[in-house]
Amino acid sequence: MLNMNLISSILASTLRSSVPLILASMGGCFSTKAGVSDLGLEGMMLAGSFFAVLGSWFSGNAWIGLFTGILFGIIISMLHAVMHITYKVNASISGMCVNLLASAITPLLLEIVFHMGGKSVAVAAFEKPDGIWIKKIPVIGPILASQNILFFITIVLVAAGWIFLYKTKIGLRMRMVGENPQAASTVGLNVNRYKYFGVAASGALAGFGGAYLSLGQMNLFVENMTSGRGYIAVVIDAFGRYNPAGVLAGSLFFGFFDSVQTMFQSVFPSQLVMMTPYVITLFVIIFVVKGGRGPAGMGKHVEL
Repeated sequence: MLNMNLISSILASTLRSSVPLILASMGGCFSTKAGVSDLGLEGMMLAGSFFAVLGSWFSGNAWIGLFTGILFGIIISMLHAVMHITYKVNASISGMCVNLLASAITPLLLEIVFHMGGKSVAVAAFEKPDGIWIKKIPVIGPILASQNILFFITIVLVAAGWIFLYKTKIGLRMRMVGENPQAASTVGLNVNRYKYFGVAASGALAGFGGAYLSLGQMNLFVENMTSGRGYIAVVIDAFGRYNPAGVLAGSLFFGFFDSVQTMFQSVFPSQLVMMTPYVITLFVIIFVVKGGRGPAGMGKHVEL
């Protein structure tokens, strides 16, 4: 019974740890499929984390905080989009600019708004569902009962994202823009519009992922609380071949190791255990991702 309880705890923790990775990686899918690098995910997540707490603090409502985090994820993603799409700055540089900006501005705003260093005050956050019926589902009931509403929304978004990218005209056209922007322009598509849409979707989902960290797992903002998850999401995108179903599997894989290192910090040296997700990331890059190929039109612009 003890072993079953341990397995159930690990699986529940894996799902919780996977949610921000799923959301950010999903955002990366949209951006990459439109032909724009997803290297700015870390900054978008960090902005979403902070502004979700700010929105919740002002309103006293976690849902308003969530939408605020998503909104500011989009806003900061537009900096990346303007630099790369309009002014043709290398996407890796514009993405890193966004990351550096978010890592610099969130501690500053934390001090200005909350007059605190390191973390914010506690705010209204999302609770676990009250439905007792969930626990009655065989095997997975207790695991699902430990998740909050944002987990279930995330699963719906994965399905919706896959349908959008592979079963709709707009998704097909966006993938065409990512593969060959010149050909897409020739047949009358507004290439820049599709690229902006892909980056905006990336910012929205990454902001959602950041908001989950601050309002779903916790009830406050902690300086640099994304801890490199945005960069891990970039690896997951390549791991999952820029497909929502693939990034779901990849996020669960990384989420498992993240949950294991959290649960066993008291058993093994904490510094060694905390390295686990990043060591796994390196192994995935070396042995799995090296053969991955993004869209052929990644980083290319339409020649007018």
